[in-house]
Amino acid sequence: VQLQASGGGMVQAGGSLRLSCVVTGSMFSINTVSWYRQPPGKQRELVAEITSGGSATYADSAKARFAISRDSAKRMWYLQMNSLKPEDTAVYYCNVRGRRSLSSSNDNYWGRGTLVTVSS
Repeated sequence: VQLQASGGGMVQAGGSLRLSCVVTGSMFSINTVSWYRQPPGKQRELVAEITSGGSATYADSAKARFAISRDSAKRMWYLQMNSLKPEDTAVYYCNVRGRRSLSSSNDNYWGRGTLVTVSS
């Protein structure tokens, strides 16, 4: 299973970016897909999560500005980020929690991050 996040870049404050995460490889089931971020010098933190049923939750810092969505057929998940602020600067990672087979346990899978830089 491989995850590839993309869509990061440099943007001015108030701008928007859409991050994408594609999952390749065989998975029996995907329970949740999450976006995390790690600001410079800080710990990784959860930004948004969407369940297999489509329920989404957000960190307080992301509410009303970010939206997580999915295209299940393409096995792609997205994070639309609007009204970006300098404090949103971070490496963003997608995380998948799911099972590779019916008999396997739920595991976490991480992709390489994509850097988002927001200038003031």
